[in-house]
Amino acid sequence: MQNTAIRKKRVESILLSLKKCDYLTRSQLQQIHDLKSIRNANRVLKSMSKYLSSYRYGLETVYYLNKEGRDQVGCEVIRKKTPQVQHYLLRNQLWIYLKRPKSWQNEVKVEGAEHSIICDAQFEKKGVPVFVEVDVSQAMAVNKRKIEKYRQIQLMTGEPFYLLWVTEIEGRKPKLESYMNGMLGYVYSIGEIK
Repeated sequence: MQNTAIRKKRVESILLSLKKCDYLTRSQLQQIHDLKSIRNANRVLKSMSKYLSSYRYGLETVYYLNKEGRDQVGCEVIRKKTPQVQHYLLRNQLWIYLKRPKSWQNEVKVEGAEHSIICDAQFEKKGVPVFVEVDVSQAMAVNKRKIEKYRQIQLMTGEPFYLLWVTEIEGRKPKLESYMNGMLGYVYSIGEIK
């Protein structure tokens, strides 16, 4: 009886993680839910197959909620297999690396008087907003424009905030750091947060 309740709670917890994160790999789910070995993680996720859809991406299996899974946790956002999955996975890996901040929200609109931007994620650290941007091979000119928008928003509002970037390409880190010159924040590369 107790084991059934524990299993139900774990299933619900995994479904809620997928609702929050959209897409997670088996290894990310292992980290978040302490699923121990690869074999155990695969067993748990296979037992949840009526709630999950999955596909191979590189060397990993990516999971997301199917209709039954969405119904189970009241999720209205429909996700499908997507070529942009690396963007989600990189954002989620940063969330895990930062010890899963409770105030974390995905896709939030940041507004100043004349400028606005939708950040990939936002959370608070000691009462100060932290905005997250994910770089997966988009043009550096686009990244530079985004940073300038954040700079303008900061100038207009006068409110301090941090800007965190996570990039898939190690060589882009110094360039992003130079664009952020004078702004509070940090640039992570994928190798730093794995």
